[in-house]
Amino acid sequence: MLRINDILDKAAAYLPPKDLEMIEKAYVFSATVHQGQVRLSGEPYLTHPMEVAGILVDMKMDAATIITGLLHDTVEDTLTTAKQIREGFGKDVAFLVEGLTKIGKITFASQEERQAENFRKMMLAMSSDIRILLVRLADRIHNMRTLQFQPEERQRYIAKETLELYAPLANRLGINWMKVELEDLSFRYLDYSAYNDLAKRVMKSREKRAAYTKEVKGIIQAEMHRNEIVGQVEGRAKHFFSIYTKMKEQHLNFDEVYDLTAFRIILASNEEKKCYEALSMVHALWKPVPGRFKDYIAMPKANGYRSLHTTVIGPYGERVEIQIRTQEMHEWAEEGIAAHWRYKEGRAAEGEEDQQIKRLRELLEFQQDANTPREFMSNLKMALFPDEVYVFTPTGDVRSFPKGATPIDFAYSIHTDIGNSCIGAKVNRNIVPLKYQLQNGDTVEIITQAGHHPSKDWLKIVVTPRAIGKIRLWVKTEERNKSIALGKDLLEKEFKKNHLKFSSIVRSEEFKKVLAEFSVETPDDLMAIVGYGKVSPKRVAHHFLPEEEQKPEEEAAEKAKKKGKTSSTVGISITGVEDVLVRFAHCCDPIPGDDIVGYISRGRGVTIHTQNCPSIQDLDPERIVDVQWNVKEKTTYPVHLRVVTKDKKGLLADISAVISSLDINISHAEINTTPDLEATSDFNIEVKDLKQFSELTAALKRLKGVIAVERIRKIRTS
Repeated sequence: MLRINDILDKAAAYLPPKDLEMIEKAYVFSATVHQGQVRLSGEPYLTHPMEVAGILVDMKMDAATIITGLLHDTVEDTLTTAKQIREGFGKDVAFLVEGLTKIGKITFASQEERQAENFRKMMLAMSSDIRILLVRLADRIHNMRTLQFQPEERQRYIAKETLELYAPLANRLGINWMKVELEDLSFRYLDYSAYNDLAKRVMKSREKRAAYTKEVKGIIQAEMHRNEIVGQVEGRAKHFFSIYTKMKEQHLNFDEVYDLTAFRIILASNEEKKCYEALSMVHALWKPVPGRFKDYIAMPKANGYRSLHTTVIGPYGERVEIQIRTQEMHEWAEEGIAAHWRYKEGRAAEGEEDQQIKRLRELLEFQQDANTPREFMSNLKMALFPDEVYVFTPTGDVRSFPKGATPIDFAYSIHTDIGNSCIGAKVNRNIVPLKYQLQNGDTVEIITQAGHHPSKDWLKIVVTPRAIGKIRLWVKTEERNKSIALGKDLLEKEFKKNHLKFSSIVRSEEFKKVLAEFSVETPDDLMAIVGYGKVSPKRVAHHFLPEEEQKPEEEAAEKAKKKGKTSSTVGISITGVEDVLVRFAHCCDPIPGDDIVGYISRGRGVTIHTQNCPSIQDLDPERIVDVQWNVKEKTTYPVHLRVVTKDKKGLLADISAVISSLDINISHAEINTTPDLEATSDFNIEVKDLKQFSELTAALKRLKGVIAVERIRKIRTS
């Protein structure tokens, strides 16, 4: 177990005594509040915050960050309050700890939703202080190092989350060693067989690879000395996950992967031109492989990474990958933004507002407009995995975009108004369609028109979170405005029908009470939900009718039955909505037990679809709502059944007998035979739920002569 003296000794090399005293105070506090708690390994829980603090001190972080590492779980896992942290360790530490505290007291519908909200909270806090993410990454590193003590299912969940979110975040921050370790640890738990096989193969070729590495390093160093280029040469084996990824993507066997070692030339000078001199030297030594040169100095990666990459045909005809960078570039390549938060010259570099932080804040913009946890997590993952292309503005500035980006993405990167009013684009002085995918080296010019607006179809061709967020916001606003206008029109007509003047009533005190009843704040909010079909205009007008004119509830219910079924009568509950008209989609005919979603139709209530219904793909995602089965009364639901059989006498009677034996009604049947002596029988039947339907299909499959049984789309009856 790491000791506090180990942490203090390392911190003493760059922090003043007063900071060391606060770190020790945080250790004592953490040890006290975590006393009696143990990890799954059986070790005292204190080992975890100690290891996290140890990682942070190795990164030479400031005192507040190290203290946060020691205290990061205190508010979440002990009786400690945020007030105690603030009073004992200051506002700075309190803010960092609060940003790391997961949401624990709110009930969520799913693990996915909880994960999304925790990430949303962390990322929003991170936009104000990047150290929050640095502590979380250190926390995840130690948790992954001790993942063997978790149950197998939990291991896979955490490893998948780490590979999809935390490793890309480390990469986005430029902290390469973290990215590499998180990827390899995740790989081990997600596919141990492949990991173990690769490890054995790499180990087997270790001696041969070591000799080759020594030889190549010697040749480069000698050539550097001859050309008076001062620096050092490193040769490192590539990490397992990168080798595995390359094999998978390029469909290679292990023996076909030649560049298992990456060489780095790290120059003593911080002059960029020295990198190009070293590149010229390498290319004079060995023939470069066409198409494998990348200049990340002239065009840095989105995470700030700068280096020259080239692949050459080295000794014995093997491909050798060589990276060339200055010492300053190397420091960033390994430690990324963490280097900017190191304690320097008696103070933490808090005030440094570099380009990387600006990019991260741009990355977070889309969070404001994500409507669902699924949407948020999807956008986040997409933003963290960009294969980049580099394009130029007309003035020669370089901008980077994810692969697949279009001129619309470019337009929104300049300004929201430019994106919203974009009508066309010129690429390399030629007019291109807006769906054109930007290529490396393109010069892009946007054509705008005053009064032009985004199209919903743009969402199908943009890839950047910023563009997606801005388009969705505009569409959402436009949809809301249309719904307000429709809702107002419907309310005015309904009120007029009852000899009431809506424009006068909307300003009354009584109307404010109605707003509260429907859980909305403004008249526009009420008109919007009426326009969306969530609330009928009749329900609103009902509140302002004289008592003698109000219909008895029984009569109203009877009338509702004639027009359609409400959520309470069809066994459907809708999150945040009551007494709304509910219909079942005929394209998929959901039955209790199916995973379902609801779609709000203007003036027609909510239509229920199965989650895998193809029709959902064409629907407005803004109008999709969460729904659940809530069946209380005995009722039946239509479902369409297809049975494929051998064309055998009496088999139809057997099928009908099985259906009847389970008390299932047949409302329609259609039988067709084929030349190859098979028969297809389509039935419209009525079942109670998915369980009953599954029992039926299982029973039918046991009949001799039955080839296949499946649920199908709607059958025509005429």
